[in-house]
Amino acid sequence: MQAGLVVLCLGYVLSQFFRAFLAVLSLDLERDISAAPEDLAFASGLWFIVFAVMQIPVGWALDKIGPRLTSAALLLVGGAGGAAVFAAATTPLHISIAMGLIGVGCSPILMASYYIFAREYPPAQFATLAAVMLGAGSVGNLVASYPTALAVEWMGWRATMVGLAMLSATIALGLWLTVHDPSKVETERKGSLLDLLKEPALWLILPLMLVAYAPAAALRGLWAGPYLNDVFGLSSTQIGTATLIMGAAMIAGTFVYGPLDRVFGTRKWVVFAGNALGSVALGLLCLWIDNAIWLSVLLMAVVGFTGASFPVIMAHGRAFVPPHLVGRGVTLLNLFGIGGVGIAQFVTGRIHAATVHTGPTAPYTAIFGFFAVTLAIGCVIYLFSRDSVD
Repeated sequence: MQAGLVVLCLGYVLSQFFRAFLAVLSLDLERDISAAPEDLAFASGLWFIVFAVMQIPVGWALDKIGPRLTSAALLLVGGAGGAAVFAAATTPLHISIAMGLIGVGCSPILMASYYIFAREYPPAQFATLAAVMLGAGSVGNLVASYPTALAVEWMGWRATMVGLAMLSATIALGLWLTVHDPSKVETERKGSLLDLLKEPALWLILPLMLVAYAPAAALRGLWAGPYLNDVFGLSSTQIGTATLIMGAAMIAGTFVYGPLDRVFGTRKWVVFAGNALGSVALGLLCLWIDNAIWLSVLLMAVVGFTGASFPVIMAHGRAFVPPHLVGRGVTLLNLFGIGGVGIAQFVTGRIHAATVHTGPTAPYTAIFGFFAVTLAIGCVIYLFSRDSVD
């Protein structure tokens, strides 16, 4: 299991990279193929939406086929194939097609590891193991910042994407060779996704899952680039440095969140406190939108840190999922978490297009305000949820 989990972690590094690298490439893509920020918002949103929709067949495949074939085949076809399409892109439409394919390729990676954790390890360790995988894989967030900016500067974005296609294919082969499927649960109980949706406890957790990850992922994955360039005039390498700081904060947040449910004996209040602070940070970004570069980067780092509650929310929801439906359970939660980012990217792309001519700060004030309000609403609904500690 250990070798397979290491390779799954490498695959998740790729997944984190692909959801975050457009922020650094935004200026180059606008210059070379006329891809405006709203075009990239659509492409980024498509990645998340496709990724989210894929959670339904991925959940079935994990329970019925196992993580080995599911992860290896999809990463090879979607990840490597999508990166190759991206490298050959000549229009914004090609970027969107490529990002959709890459979303297919990345969709099973994290859930394959979570499936193994849920089936092979004690339930009390799930949040910590999930956070470690998320935090280690989030190195991709760092690679998608300053290092990517340097790679693009040295050899161009097309050659960079060709290299990523080759790397994706190599990791897919590694998954096939090293991942081992856990033994199947022996039970006469039948179940489906609909059975999970009948669980009342999940419906007070899913709304926060829908909005909690979206601000950090959307800012780090796209809006940090246009915002820092339009408002403060930062270059691609300077944007790379700023997103590196935010990416590091997201990794730190993941590791900090991981054990807190056992430290404090609660998952609900750990999640609520972190996300409430994130909503406040987004509100302050709106108020101080053009105050100072260092302040904006600091607040984006706070958003990234507090937005790393994903594994604890996942553990909270997973506690209400029966063992024989664990594959579909974790992927249902992931569908909401990732799908929320996709929806948010589509909405914020429209917000940007509608406000771009009203001044350099107006689009980003509206975008950050949208995230602050939706996150606050999610926190209010979550207050009524039932706590879970294994």
